[in-house]
Amino acid sequence: MLVWLALEVAALIALTSTEKLALHARMNCCHSPAMDSFFSLFTHLADGLVPTFLALVLLLSRDWRAFLLMGLGCGLSALCVQGLKHSWFASEDRPSAFAEQLGAMDWVSGVELHRHFSFPSGHSTAAFAMCFALAVLLNRKAGAFALALLAALLAFSRIYLSQHFLRDAAAGSALGLGVALLVWWWLYRSPFSRKAWLSRAPFRRQNQ
Repeated sequence: MLVWLALEVAALIALTSTEKLALHARMNCCHSPAMDSFFSLFTHLADGLVPTFLALVLLLSRDWRAFLLMGLGCGLSALCVQGLKHSWFASEDRPSAFAEQLGAMDWVSGVELHRHFSFPSGHSTAAFAMCFALAVLLNRKAGAFALALLAALLAFSRIYLSQHFLRDAAAGSALGLGVALLVWWWLYRSPFSRKAWLSRAPFRRQNQ
């Protein structure tokens, strides 16, 4: 939470002090072939299939609570993203739609650039919801710090690849973390959290 808050404040300062296109061009001033290749592959860790796979692994290896923390946190936040993209923010275009205004900027070759439904960033949402769930389950401060940085780097990959603007990634991170926190409260702090079946491992023999 502290890592996210620090990065979010920095993002808000940048967003309020610099015009959107100028800021995007400035954030894409330093590209290299190695970084292009890295971010082109790395960004897929925040695809919807990855948290789905992790949720299934947790269902098989842990308990219902762990499965729901990952599955509901990522699933509900994804639904929120799609709802926002296709309703209030349907007219928000991605960086590729402003290629002429952005001018001579580095564009990563081989990346299929989308033009529409920019706000908020679905990958950034998934990254923070997924990494928050992993941090809760890991329950280690050092691990939580590393996972927060991983989520932030995944969000940055969307800006580096010019699939999103900074404001898209910042909003997505807040949405993913917010939904994940609500799911965490429901599963770990609310009256519902006392349900005995939440601690059962459906596909593992319980200790006798």
